[in-house]
Amino acid sequence: MAVTSPKEQELIEVLEAVEITDVKDLVVFNDDFNTFEHVINTLIRVCKHSQEQAEQCTYIIHYKGKCAVKTGALDFLTPMREAICEEGIDAKIL
Repeated sequence: MAVTSPKEQELIEVLEAVEITDVKDLVVFNDDFNTFEHVINTLIRVCKHSQEQAEQCTYIIHYKGKCAVKTGALDFLTPMREAICEEGIDAKIL
C-alpha cells in the first residue's frame, strides 16, 4: 500500500471534488413530430417540472430549436435522457 503525502492527499481530494461537481445539461431538441402537449407532459413526468416550467421549456424548444431542461451530474441526468428518448423526443446530455 502506497503512502501519500499530505500534499498528494489534498490534490486527490480536490480532483474528487471537481469530478463530483462536473455539471452537465440535459438538452431537448425540436422536431416536426411531437406535439406541444406530449413534450410538456413528458417534461412534467420525467423532469418533475411544474406545468408552467414545462410550457416555457417547450416554447423555447420550439422557437430556439433546443432547451436545457435540467442540469446536474451525468448519473442524475442519464435516466431522464433515456426516458425522454423513449417517448420519441430527441435529448442529449451536453
